[in-house]
Amino acid sequence: MVEHDFICSDSFESSGIVEWNSPSNIALIKYWGKKQNQIPQNPSISFTLSKCYTNTVVKFKPKKNAQNEIYFTFEGKENQDFEKKVYSYIKSINKYFGFLKNHDLFINSKNNFPHSSGIASSASSMSALASCIVDIESQITNNDNNFNLKKKSFISRLGSGSASRSIEGPVTLWGKTDAFKESSDLYAVNISNEVDKIFHDFNNTILIINPEQKVISSSLGHELMNKNPFSNKRFEIAKNNTERIKDILKSGELDDFITITESEALMIHSLMLSSAPYYIMMKPNTLEAIYKVLEFRRETKLHLCFTLDAGSNVHLLYPKSETEIITKFIDNELLMLCKSNSCIHDHLGYGSVKIR
Repeated sequence: MVEHDFICSDSFESSGIVEWNSPSNIALIKYWGKKQNQIPQNPSISFTLSKCYTNTVVKFKPKKNAQNEIYFTFEGKENQDFEKKVYSYIKSINKYFGFLKNHDLFINSKNNFPHSSGIASSASSMSALASCIVDIESQITNNDNNFNLKKKSFISRLGSGSASRSIEGPVTLWGKTDAFKESSDLYAVNISNEVDKIFHDFNNTILIINPEQKVISSSLGHELMNKNPFSNKRFEIAKNNTERIKDILKSGELDDFITITESEALMIHSLMLSSAPYYIMMKPNTLEAIYKVLEFRRETKLHLCFTLDAGSNVHLLYPKSETEIITKFIDNELLMLCKSNSCIHDHLGYGSVKIR
């Protein structure tokens, strides 16, 4: 599909309310660096989460004035920074929804996890909002579910690249690659059918090392990445790793999965250190947690591995069959490294869900 396929010129008026939950995701092959119009420099593959989600409610009704109004609250309260971002985002997607300009929108969004802390809150929030808007459109069109999934991912991408991967699950791919026939730079595709069942049941425990907002936004991080002296080599490696992990995910080979997943995480943070200006997302306890995970794995031979997002928190990935021993290790050795002894026990999920 091409961009033009997602333009809906229907200009109707209606009133109603829609509500969606959409989860965060954690990338295995990392997306870090983009071209214009939210086109990725390399393909990325992620696990869709389940318990870490954004809930978004959109009330819509015919506009009162010549110019339609957009009202936004975060967790029931005004938030000017978020409101500006949402307003700009809605205006940027008007061309794909002929009806938006006819309606006043009342949007409330809330997370059940800390935003801007390295858990992909932009992924969950933008995919939840995109799901709501596409849902409104679907009430007057005859588009099938497959089209709606693609459009939700397409519209999510325009707000946050990683959001495109939160619409479906448990394993999704965004970015054109010869390794996957249906892949696209415009939207993510669900590749779960090409993944061994052992990964479908994977757990993801998130160590909340620091719940505070990141020192640098992901948007600026992407901008700096494009100027990084090692960027072209990174994009080449990511493309090769996408091809490598395809076979790993299909075979269920856990040792190779651990190697490539941890390598990707550390590579992204090394690129942050080599940007100009450089910046450090990891905290001392981030590194301490990584050391403990490596030591635990050497001693037990269990398949616990780590990955990192654009922040200080540590995502622990492990198969469901090894949960009991690994969670005891987390409780006894890793929680002490977390702010307020806080972690989130999550598992893989299936993407955005309609509430009403």
